[in-house]
Amino acid sequence: MNSNSLWSLRLGFSNSQSELIAAIGIEKFLELSFQSNYEKEIPRFLDDSPKTLAELRDKRKTLKDANPEEAKQLLIKELQISNQMKSWWIAKMTSDKYPLREKMTCFWHNHFVATYQKVKVNHWIYQHNQLLRENAFGNFKELTKKVLKSNAMVRYLDNVDNRKDKINENLSRELLELFTLGIGNYTESDIKNGAKALAGLGLGQNEAMYRPQFEDNDTITYLGQTGVFKADDLVDIIFEQKNIPYFITQKILKWFIDDNPKQELVTYYGDYFRKVNFEIKPLLLKIFTEESKKDTAGSKIKNPLEFILQVFSELNIDLPNDQILVFFLKEQGMDLFNQPNVKGWEGGKTWLTSQIYMQRNNVVDLFCAGKTINRKMFKTDAGEANRSTQNIAVQLDWKKGTNKEIIKQLTNRLLFSVDETTQKEFETILKYDFDSDAQNAKQAVIRLFNAIVKTPEFQLI
Repeated sequence: MNSNSLWSLRLGFSNSQSELIAAIGIEKFLELSFQSNYEKEIPRFLDDSPKTLAELRDKRKTLKDANPEEAKQLLIKELQISNQMKSWWIAKMTSDKYPLREKMTCFWHNHFVATYQKVKVNHWIYQHNQLLRENAFGNFKELTKKVLKSNAMVRYLDNVDNRKDKINENLSRELLELFTLGIGNYTESDIKNGAKALAGLGLGQNEAMYRPQFEDNDTITYLGQTGVFKADDLVDIIFEQKNIPYFITQKILKWFIDDNPKQELVTYYGDYFRKVNFEIKPLLLKIFTEESKKDTAGSKIKNPLEFILQVFSELNIDLPNDQILVFFLKEQGMDLFNQPNVKGWEGGKTWLTSQIYMQRNNVVDLFCAGKTINRKMFKTDAGEANRSTQNIAVQLDWKKGTNKEIIKQLTNRLLFSVDETTQKEFETILKYDFDSDAQNAKQAVIRLFNAIVKTPEFQLI
């Protein structure tokens, strides 16, 4: 695979940035990515969704007083808004000239998990998403503090039920286990005492706030330090621990570079992360510039977003209904704003089960045939789905040449490796006497693209 294509995929979701990376270099591309802007206005689809605690109380009262059918319709409306938010985010991923911010937002989204299914307030989920976007390249320690005090997180991890004399340990546990240190670097006593420090931290207007009547102001010992601590104090203490940089550095390497990063690499970049005081921007700059000089292609399985957005970009597809993508991602196990649990999407080999692979192949068949996908294709065979889909225009970009030249052209931007057997298979599709000017030439090259996308190698970057 062409190096620029590889890093366009890793720093985004398609090959769209490869020419720019080739022209200006990866370091300049990264600097421009770090400077990228993002919309700060609340999207219009949230206009009728509750935003304040008062509006939320009014909605709950309306639901309580409504008859079953009215209550059902109100819940359906909020679910539709959630789906609109998914479409809105996917559109940002595909339209940004420098998509690294959205890819990093998605990383944090899967690190600091807070699902709509549990939170059930779209505005809080939006605020959480914007918080991750705003701080995508900021400071890990400060981001952790902000997330800890977000309405979405205190609701998701039940800290609204954490009160003096009725302690709930969920947020305290995940702060240590999944957000910062990882298992083995704290004790159960640290979890219990951390929960005391977080007692009374509940819902507020724009962020979580302590309610004095529910606070626990006992002196505690937390990770070896003794005192009366609150949320920010806990994070400060956590970030003094020896092993703090490695858990997150390993996850970043897994997200962008390698499903199984070597421990020496985790340690190397983790030590640097501590040296730059947990600033994310210099860490990413170091990882990407140094790793781009190595041959690392094929070390990571594409997640469903990376797979489908790359196919979309290559075929220049304009969908009549953007909810099709939302549904596809859900069926592939990557439902935005609704991870299966607080651990998030596991990634790696879980993205290449036989069912997921078959779904991907069926989707590509339909797209290459100029058809949309729909819900039926996940419940019936591809043939039946094909009869009930809408027609769409597909346009694959390729330069005229001999069959081997075109195969080389496509595989250079789509595959990290092509063995002799696979090459021969491609040559049976695009035969030696292929004529680039023939009437059916475009269809023949799309058939080749279809075959390429179905290879195991295409699932990797």
